Amino acid sequence: MWCSLFSSSTSHFTIIKCSIPSDNQESKNPISGNVVKLDLLKSKKNGPHVATKTSFVPCDETLYNIPRPQIRQNIPSKKQLVDTYRQGLIVEGAYRQTVVIRSYEVGPDKVATIESILNLLQETALNHVWMSGLLSDGFGATHGMMKNNLIWVVSRMQVQIDHYPIWGEVIEIETWVGASGKNGMRRDWQIRSQATGLVFARATSTWVMMNQQTRRLSKMPEEVRAEISPWFISKQAIKEENPIKIEKLDDTAKYVLSNLKPKRSDLDMNHHVNNVKYVRWMLETIPDQFLESYQLSSILLEYRRECGSSDIVQALCEPDEEGTFDDVVVDDQHKRRISVLHGFSLASGILEANGLLESLNQRPFSYTHLLKIKEQIKNEEIVRGRTTWKRKISSIPFPA
Repeated sequence: MWCSLFSSSTSHFTIIKCSIPSDNQESKNPISGNVVKLDLLKSKKNGPHVATKTSFVPCDETLYNIPRPQIRQNIPSKKQLVDTYRQGLIVEGAYRQTVVIRSYEVGPDKVATIESILNLLQETALNHVWMSGLLSDGFGATHGMMKNNLIWVVSRMQVQIDHYPIWGEVIEIETWVGASGKNGMRRDWQIRSQATGLVFARATSTWVMMNQQTRRLSKMPEEVRAEISPWFISKQAIKEENPIKIEKLDDTAKYVLSNLKPKRSDLDMNHHVNNVKYVRWMLETIPDQFLESYQLSSILLEYRRECGSSDIVQALCEPDEEGTFDDVVVDDQHKRRISVLHGFSLASGILEANGLLESLNQRPFSYTHLLKIKEQIKNEEIVRGRTTWKRKISSIPFPA
């Protein structure tokens, strides 16, 4: 058996529990059969050998064939305050991570897509659990959850976006958790510009536990509550005093996409379709002409059941053309727009020289969405959604 060693000009990797050949011994590459020159150096105090270049070293047959995930992932067993690899740190119980928007995370307009933003929210949430020292080998599951065969599933999520990060921009994402009823957990996020401190987006979500084998919702065991409750924070990114109810759509919806089939790449570590894929299916029902002039400003999702690889999905979408948007929500949207003015950002109506009054009087367009499993006997709901849209900003709201 052979261990593969890799090193750079600035660092070395230590060989552990391997039978080391003599210095400068020639051996055959176990993959190609070619002769590999081994250049091994001993440490000053007769320590373990280290390799200064890629090399293949014969090892004891009792060693592993593939490194254990715990070794490769290096999951912390205790609380960590700083994660230099992910540029993250724990601040007053919350997790804060610095992220650069990359080329594959933006669309044709060079701004981050909603799918990229949702993926970043999910990644920072998992990194928060990682830093807490509670992460087992599950998808965000703690040690107590793995013992009880439990996993997290999201039941409700809301995202509000005032501005979209652009390609190459450095942003800070902060996330924290809190209690939600007796058996749930709330997770919130805030995304802001590192350069200006301007808040780009806020998000909140509710999570419950599911038995991984029975696929049924479960109560929170006391040992799990004891693990996560010390991390609970009372602050909220979005306050929902009167949660909006999403109406159910039927086959008379204006826009319908049928025969959507999940791909293997759509599945997550819990073997069901990732929730970000649901959003992509929803947005595909909206006409391209609308998407050219409008951008998503908020999305609300209510998850009903999971979707597997063998399910056939139907996406329904109904526009709210009458603008019958709850007055409280509209007032809140206008207040947020005014407050953003003081943060050196301008509403799209102003940028298009339509005046302040017209900008504040514009009601956002909204759509109601439904994803369901298409079956002959029973059509089961996967997720209900509601999206709100505003006109795209035609220029960057900052001085050149």
